[in-house]
Amino acid sequence: MTKIPFHTHCVLSFQSQTLRLIHSPPLLRSMAALSPEDPGSGTSDGSAEALSGNCHPTPMSPPYPPLSKNVELHRAMSAAARSGEYALSAADIVFEDQYLVIANKPSGVYCEAILSSLSSSLGSAIVKPEFHLANRLDRDTSGLMVITKSHKAAGRLVKAFTDHKVEKTYLALCIGYAPDWNKIRISSGHGRSKFGAWRVYSTEDIGRTLPGGSMVKNMATSFEVLFINGKGKFREPIDHEVNDVASLVVQKEAERSIDDSKKSDQILIRAYPQSGRTHQIRLHCQYLGIPIRGDVKYGGFHEWKGITYDTHALHAESLSFEHPITSMPVRIQAPLPLWASEICEDMPQKS
Repeated sequence: MTKIPFHTHCVLSFQSQTLRLIHSPPLLRSMAALSPEDPGSGTSDGSAEALSGNCHPTPMSPPYPPLSKNVELHRAMSAAARSGEYALSAADIVFEDQYLVIANKPSGVYCEAILSSLSSSLGSAIVKPEFHLANRLDRDTSGLMVITKSHKAAGRLVKAFTDHKVEKTYLALCIGYAPDWNKIRISSGHGRSKFGAWRVYSTEDIGRTLPGGSMVKNMATSFEVLFINGKGKFREPIDHEVNDVASLVVQKEAERSIDDSKKSDQILIRAYPQSGRTHQIRLHCQYLGIPIRGDVKYGGFHEWKGITYDTHALHAESLSFEHPITSMPVRIQAPLPLWASEICEDMPQKS
């Protein structure tokens, strides 16, 4: 049975069978009590709202842990310094034509540094392209970034991303309870809770108003497991619209719960986001009980096996889309980051 890490009621379907799962480890309650989101009451925003009779939806994932504030501040300062000195090299460009540049962004560098570096590389050129970011990556996420060279290309490609017509895959190294599923699709709500933290919400709350005035939106991600504790095979991205993919729908909490002891398995997964929500993959990995290594904001280990990690292990692996000007299909795959290469080099390859 699929292990669900937080106090919530979920529906899991697999090959026409439906299971109802309820899960609530004590870690969630202790994290909420220590949450910096509401230090006066000692409760998470969800429970505080429930006690006060607030009608806002209750988050289904925990608030940011206390450790994350100082770690994130340190990472932001380091990234700002690094980004100011960053210079895009020829090796970082994985595709270029007269309309687009696709770069392999390193971890720990802001997206804006890519734009600045491209503009600087043109020097005193008389006619400079109108560079625009067609997509964005989190500071600590590495991988493919698309930069357009004209307003026309930008408008069309940004719309393609907004309309979910760009197929994307990500690789993530997670630490947690090894899942008993090989492939799964998780559907939930997404939004900002009290004090601005991004959280997972029940699908039943989609469309409801949040404390800041925005609404809960739908969020869906498919995952496949590539590697668990040294065992697995690296393979190319696949089509997730097949019959053997389990489906998990996040619903509101139930009255009873089950506990599982926390485990520390190392899992390499590939993610296929079907929506484009902020921190989507990171939130869903946390919710599934397999937070990304180094992702302290969403429950990931800051230190693992004696090593402290300054970034999280998430990589934008591939992009597939229709070229905004020529309409030709474009399929780009980024080189693996070092952490993924070290895992995959000893794994047998499978086409």
